[in-house]
Parts: sequence; C-alpha cells; structure tokens
Amino acid sequence: MSITVKIPTPLRPVVGGKSELTLEGSTVGDVLRKIDAQHKGFAERVLEDQSVKRFINVYVNEENIRDQKNLDTPVKSGDTISILPSIAGGVDS
Repeated sequence: MSITVKIPTPLRPVVGGKSELTLEGSTVGDVLRKIDAQHKGFAERVLEDQSVKRFINVYVNEENIRDQKNLDTPVKSGDTISILPSIAGGVDS
C-alpha cells in the first residue's frame, strides 16, 4: 500500500530536503508516525497529543482530515497526503 506524502518547504529540512515521501500505512496517523520513525523531529513539528497541530492542515486527496476522522482517516494505495502549514498574512495600515 503506497501512499504519497507531499512535504511543505518549512518541513523539508527535517526529511532530508525531500518534497515527497512514499510510505505505507492504513491511516493518516500511521503514515505520519512512520515519517517520524524515519526522520526524528517530524512529529513534534506536526502533531500534538493525538491530533494535528491547529495551525497545520492535512488533506487526503484534497479532503481535510478534520472533516473526516482526523488522524484515524483511512488511506489506501494511490492516495496523496498533503501537509499545509497555515500562513499568516495581513495588510499594513
């Protein structure tokens, strides 16, 4: 079961500079924990307790996992997990 994980630029130094990883797993949580097992420090930047940090969005095939089962969202071979950190912005007055 091969899942593609798209890694955003701010997290690439943690995963050896890679923009994508290919792993196996049955849920989003499984896959993210496997990344951390291979690249220590990944989970502390993405996860807190048993969920994704609130300023990070995670999608499976363009569906936000918060609208599904969070880290228990199932994945299957061919799925793509995208990790997107929130970007703050605004307009100067």
